Amino acid sequence: MNFSLSTEQLMLVETVRRFVETELYPHEDLVEKADDISPDLAAQVRARALEMGLYAANMPAELGGGGLGTFDTTLMERELGRAGYGLQMLVARPSNILRGCTGGQIEEYLLPTIRGERHDCLAMTEPDAGSDVRSMRTFARRDGGDFVINGTKHFISHADMADYVILCAATGEAGGRRTISCFLVDFDTPGLTRRRGPKCVSHRGYHQCELIFEDCRVPASSLLGELDKGFDLMGQWLGSTRLQVATTSVGRGQRVLEMAAQWAATRKQFGQSIGKFQGTAFKLADMQTELAAAELLTFQAAWKDDQGCMTDTDAAMAKLFASEALARITDNALQIFGGMGLMDELPIERFWRDARVERIWDGTSEIQRHIISRAILRPLEA
Repeated sequence: MNFSLSTEQLMLVETVRRFVETELYPHEDLVEKADDISPDLAAQVRARALEMGLYAANMPAELGGGGLGTFDTTLMERELGRAGYGLQMLVARPSNILRGCTGGQIEEYLLPTIRGERHDCLAMTEPDAGSDVRSMRTFARRDGGDFVINGTKHFISHADMADYVILCAATGEAGGRRTISCFLVDFDTPGLTRRRGPKCVSHRGYHQCELIFEDCRVPASSLLGELDKGFDLMGQWLGSTRLQVATTSVGRGQRVLEMAAQWAATRKQFGQSIGKFQGTAFKLADMQTELAAAELLTFQAAWKDDQGCMTDTDAAMAKLFASEALARITDNALQIFGGMGLMDELPIERFWRDARVERIWDGTSEIQRHIISRAILRPLEA
C-alpha cells in the first residue's frame, strides 16, 4: 500500500487547488454574508468546472464523466474541501447511486446530470427518522402502473439547487421491518412541495430544505433499482458519502492549520512570536499529527475501495476520526487566534462553526462507533 502520488495525481491536486483558490475563495465572504449563491455565480462556477474537466469526475469516462477512481476522487475532494460546501458543491460529483439507473433513466437523469444539465439531491432523513432510517414514514403506495407518495423529508441538502430528487421511501414490510425503495422524482411533479428549511449555522449558502409529498403520483419507471431493495442499493453506492466527509474534513483541516501556523509565526506577545511558546507550538503539533492520521485512514479506505475490499468499518473509521479531528483542529486554531478568532473579520469562526455539522450528517459519530463496535463484537456473538 503505497500512497506516494504519481505525476498525474500531483497534477490533479495542483489543478484542483488552483481552481479552489481562483474560482471559489474570492466568493466565500459574499456567500457567507448573504447566506445564498446567486444563479449567475452558480452558473459561472459550474461552467469553469466543466471547462477544466472537474465536473462529474467521479462518474465513468464511458458515460462522459472524469473516470476517476475512489483514491483519485479523494485527492480531488480533499482540495475542494478547503472551500465551503455552498461553493464546492457546484463542482458537482453526482450521487454514485445514480449508477443504478437503467433503461430510460440513463438518458433522462444520469447522462444529463453528468453533463451538468440536471442537478440531483438525495432525500432520506425525516423529522422522526434520522439515524433510524428504517423508521421513515414517507410511503410510496403502488396504484396500478404508478406509485403514490405521501410524507415529509427534511434536512435535504442543496435541494434548492436541484431539479430532481433521489427519494428513499418505505414501500412495504418484510419480517416485521419496513422495506425501502428508491425513486427519481422531478421537482415539478404535482403533489411535491419544496421549501427552505431552518437556517443552519454551518456552511452558509448550502441550504437544507423540506420536501412535502401529498398524493404525489410518479410512474413505475421512476423506481431506481428493485422494489423493496433500496437498502441494498444504498449500501452499494452510498459508502462514498462517508469518505467524502472524511476527505473534506482533512482538506479543511489543512487550510485551518496553515492559517493558524502563519498567525503563530507573526503574532507577537511578550516580545516574541506566540509560536515560540509551547502552549501554542504544541497545539500546532497536535493538529498536524491528527491531520496526518486522518488522511492516512481516509487514503487507506479509498485505496481499499478501488481494490473492491473496503468495508463499512473502513469508511466509518475514516469519517469518525477525520470529522472529530477537524473539530479539535478548528477549536485549537480559534484558541491560537484568541479574541480575533471569534470576529467575523477572519474566517476562523466560520471554520469552527462549519466543522460542527461534520460529526452529524452522513451518519453521526455515534452511528460510526456503532458500526465499528459491531464489527468487533459480532464475530464473538456479543
